[in-house]
Amino acid sequence: MPENRPVKRIGFIGLGDMGLPMAQNLIKAGFEVCGFDLRTERLDLLKKAGGLSANSISELGKSSDVVFVMVMTGKQVSEIILGDNGLLKSMHQGSAIILSSTIAPLDAREVGDPVLKAGIKIIDTPVSGGKSGAENGSLTMMAAASKKTFDEHQDVLKGVGEKIFHVGEEIGMGQTVKAALQALIGSTFTAIFESLVLGAKAGVRGEVMHEVFGASGVGSPLLKNCSKLIMDRAFKGTGSQIQTMYKDLGISMDMAKQNGVAMFTTAAAYELFQSGISLFPDEDNWSIVRLLEQIADTEVKW
Repeated sequence: MPENRPVKRIGFIGLGDMGLPMAQNLIKAGFEVCGFDLRTERLDLLKKAGGLSANSISELGKSSDVVFVMVMTGKQVSEIILGDNGLLKSMHQGSAIILSSTIAPLDAREVGDPVLKAGIKIIDTPVSGGKSGAENGSLTMMAAASKKTFDEHQDVLKGVGEKIFHVGEEIGMGQTVKAALQALIGSTFTAIFESLVLGAKAGVRGEVMHEVFGASGVGSPLLKNCSKLIMDRAFKGTGSQIQTMYKDLGISMDMAKQNGVAMFTTAAAYELFQSGISLFPDEDNWSIVRLLEQIADTEVKW
């Protein structure tokens, strides 16, 4: 960090599987980080990493130059930013909100307009890369903001992300890009699940599929990680909860309806995730493979 740049005071709301490692990386980058989460154990983990904790959103907003919001739903984002004790009423003019949650584009626009009118900056930048990307500081960020705001906060964004794209100036465009991306990722997951179950049922060893599929034209970190977790039977605690992807695919499908786009593959993926979430509500994306295994009477294993 350049010595001539003052240390920005960063607030971080939402210290879950993604938020906590992001906040920890900001501490490592030399920022003063204060967190807020309803779970005291998550605040304790932030403190162990050298961070501070706030007793309320209002307290955090007053003491921060930049605040990350990393929660699950648009309703939560709205309450955190626009609520009676929200950031809009506590942050000073010229400070900035970095909205890294994945929510509907309309929800982002509905909080963005009053924030900008109040003289507070906002960057709409959902992230991709999962828990490992958050831990390694290698997240992909799709940021929508004025170019001036985007440029001014490069140091903060680089504290959590590796590939940072300016996708537009209109708030909500970051969420729009993420919704399209999640359609691809969700559909890819379900294709991986089906192909592995097909191979297993036909007598192909898991190790062979993992190596051959990974070395083929569709080989990717996503494929390799997904197949390994399935064959390790790691269906919980991997940082990719099925509820999150199900929520994200719902946003993708809503956007498709609004724009008159047919989404045959994504619709099938959404239905499969809906079936999976009814059976494994507290588990991770990979658990859906067990539904397909039950139908085929097989198991994907090394």
